[in-house]
Amino acid sequence: MTRSEPSGGRDEEFWRNYLSNPDSLQTVGRKLFSRIPASPRCQLCAAPFAGAGGSLMRLIGKRPSDGNPNMCNTCQKVLIKHHGGAEVDGSMLYADIRGSTAMAERMSPGEFHALLDRFYTTASETVFAHNGVVDKFVGDELVAVFPPVYGDRHAERAVETATALLRATGHADPGGPWAPLGVGVHTGRVWFGAVGEGSHVEVTVVGDAVNTAARITAQAATGEILVSTDAAAAAGLDPALERRSLELKGKELATEVVTLRVDR
Repeated sequence: MTRSEPSGGRDEEFWRNYLSNPDSLQTVGRKLFSRIPASPRCQLCAAPFAGAGGSLMRLIGKRPSDGNPNMCNTCQKVLIKHHGGAEVDGSMLYADIRGSTAMAERMSPGEFHALLDRFYTTASETVFAHNGVVDKFVGDELVAVFPPVYGDRHAERAVETATALLRATGHADPGGPWAPLGVGVHTGRVWFGAVGEGSHVEVTVVGDAVNTAARITAQAATGEILVSTDAAAAAGLDPALERRSLELKGKELATEVVTLRVDR
């Protein structure tokens, strides 16, 4: 998934504060909301939409927005007001269901939808539990970003999320995974902010680091987490871990990664 980077934003100061200040109102609220068990949630503030948590949110006026059901109405208003973003150092995580086309052929449409819905819920809860942001789901693919707002350990949190996601989808189970995943993690400079117009605004992350993470993930086999050496160093991974050299589309030089798996 290759996306061009936007040329600028109208409120960079707001976004830089949101992405880097752990004491901002948005960050404190997100920490509180993420502790309420529920799914689905607002992708930005983690406010729950369902269950008892969703009922509580409705009492304070939070509900899914009309323009983007993955975001609450309050966050949608904030994005419309502060349309733009900022460049920050962050970590990206991509996860793809491997062999999904063959799985869809073996299942009824309803069964395959149930599988994807289970994956979306599991992945979202895993990302939120590690203070990440779900950028989007594209078919059978998860895109998540870990901004520096919770400190410089964003690469470590991305790797921890990748490992937790493999376990949550059954990769450590004797019977094998219910959703076979290949995962990639990369750390670098990204643009994080709001795109779109009017009520159809959404939060996203773009830049070369995003594209690199996607291309690393494309080469991960089922049950593998491929972590770029940039992310591995930032996460403090053991330099003696298995290494691999990847030829990525659009890159003149090989990209070095380390390989992680979960034990059964």
